Amino acid sequence: MFRFFENLVDPYTAYEETDAPPRRLWPFLWVYSQPFKRVFALTAIMSVFVAVVEIGLIWYMGRVVDLMSNGDPASVLAAHGWELIAAAIFILTLRPLIQGIDVALLNNSILPQFGALIRWRAHRQVLRQSVGWFENDFAGRIANRIMQTPGSAGDAIFQIFDAITFSLAYLVGAAILLADADLRLAIPLVAWFALYGLLLRWTIIRIGPASKASADARSMTTGRVVDSYTNIHSVKLFAHHDREIAYAKEAIEETRQTFGREMRLFTIMDVALTALNGFLIVAVVGWAIWLWSVGAASVGAVAAATALTLRLNAMTGWIMWAVSTLFRSLGVVAEGMETIAEPITLTDASDAKPLKMAQGEITFDAVSHHYGRGAGGLDRVSLTIRPGEKLGLVGRSGAGKSTIVKLLLRFYDVEEGRILIDGQDIRGVTQDSLRREIGMVQQDSSLLHRSVRDNILYGRPDATEDQMIAAAKRAEAHDFILTLEDPQGRCGYDAHVGERGVKLSGGQRQRVTLARVILKDAPILVLDEATSALDSEVEAAIQDTLYGVMQGKTVIAIAHRLSTIAQMDRIVVLDGGHVAEEGTHAELLAKGGLYAGFWARQSGGFIGLETEAAE
Repeated sequence: MFRFFENLVDPYTAYEETDAPPRRLWPFLWVYSQPFKRVFALTAIMSVFVAVVEIGLIWYMGRVVDLMSNGDPASVLAAHGWELIAAAIFILTLRPLIQGIDVALLNNSILPQFGALIRWRAHRQVLRQSVGWFENDFAGRIANRIMQTPGSAGDAIFQIFDAITFSLAYLVGAAILLADADLRLAIPLVAWFALYGLLLRWTIIRIGPASKASADARSMTTGRVVDSYTNIHSVKLFAHHDREIAYAKEAIEETRQTFGREMRLFTIMDVALTALNGFLIVAVVGWAIWLWSVGAASVGAVAAATALTLRLNAMTGWIMWAVSTLFRSLGVVAEGMETIAEPITLTDASDAKPLKMAQGEITFDAVSHHYGRGAGGLDRVSLTIRPGEKLGLVGRSGAGKSTIVKLLLRFYDVEEGRILIDGQDIRGVTQDSLRREIGMVQQDSSLLHRSVRDNILYGRPDATEDQMIAAAKRAEAHDFILTLEDPQGRCGYDAHVGERGVKLSGGQRQRVTLARVILKDAPILVLDEATSALDSEVEAAIQDTLYGVMQGKTVIAIAHRLSTIAQMDRIVVLDGGHVAEEGTHAELLAKGGLYAGFWARQSGGFIGLETEAAE
């Protein structure tokens, strides 16, 4: 039975991705609700049906009281015995069945599937964002919004059908029931409902913004806490425990204050609701008793009015809380939309084709990029890297070396000019096909918190075990991998490396990263301080491996340690976002320019960039 309801909607059903999701709340929810339209309609019908049954029971209890008041037990049972038995059978069988279908639709068809659908699609949407987009926010805050938005959206849908639809149907039914007993009994109910609506409106207007502010504060707290945990080495290294506590406390205090303001609204609401419900009980029951005293209402009508009023009294607090929860949840969804509904700004062209690699020639044609600041980055750089050429990039910090790599990988779009690979503008090819043709080893080689095997196979998931091990051996990683064991007892290639690979040394991480790139075997290779984390002995072995890997590839190598790029076919010196010099190692030394100055200042093979920059 459970499986039937759980399979009514597939949360992973195909859908059309969009670069510009709706930025307003209800259109946003409407888009995500499309696979659930039929289930929502059925659930609404069942909620109304449940409310009708509940009203019908109260009406029937009034009828039973009237029957008992108008005859002796024997005559009542003789005349209405089968009716009472039928009512009992209905209460014992059909009523639980109706209620069961209603809650199964809510609890099994909607809640798990709706949350999974939003989380799945939101994660897909966020992963499509550019690297620059991620660099402008806390990873913790992004993750917090992805995780809390689906739950809150599910809560909102639950309250709509479990409380709002049911309560509206119940109130309409209550008015009809009271009017049927005596039209005048509906008057205090209508007056109460008007006042209740005003209180509800007052609460709704305030609870949405208050909830959004509270959710914003919680996300900020999560972001700051995760930031401290992610950078725990720096926290401990600089002995900034107290500083991090104070940094987190500032956000925690903001969360406490915003949540406190939100809770004040609920306190006001509860007190006002208690007074309002007192009016309802006194008005309806008192009027019913007066009508009975003048012979205008039966005892059964008084009993039904009393039962209905007490039921409404019990329900109103729940309804008010449900409505408040609804808008509180919508406030959390609105906060999450600030991340989930962000437009994708770095997109494939509508007619983008896969990159067709022929020789591997790379051309930077008058490329400028300043990260939107008007300064820094690159300024009208023109550079051609011939097929199979090994190019070294040198320059002070901030000269534009990393910018060249980021633009080549299309982590950012150029602001002016264009970048061509084999004559194809990279803005006209798909991003995935572009990045599949580029292998990169970075200075800060972070790994996924998965097994060593998973991390190496990230370079080529369809590679065989033998191919993976061969890549690890070429990267001088195989021997140390066999010695690994994680706290769960997983060994060797099955051992997990921790978040960002923290359970491995810097050199070990670098070698696993290198194995991944070797396995990928892309025709374009980018090395960004690829051997900086290795000791001299391992570096010497890796350098031989790297020269082997470079064969037949177009290579861009960034290095501060000039000895690692001295053998490149050509070296380009960047300065202030421009190409200042280019030539072979020997040619640049003979020029006596920037490169020669770097070489003269280097100590142990490292470029004196910081000193040079200071000068």
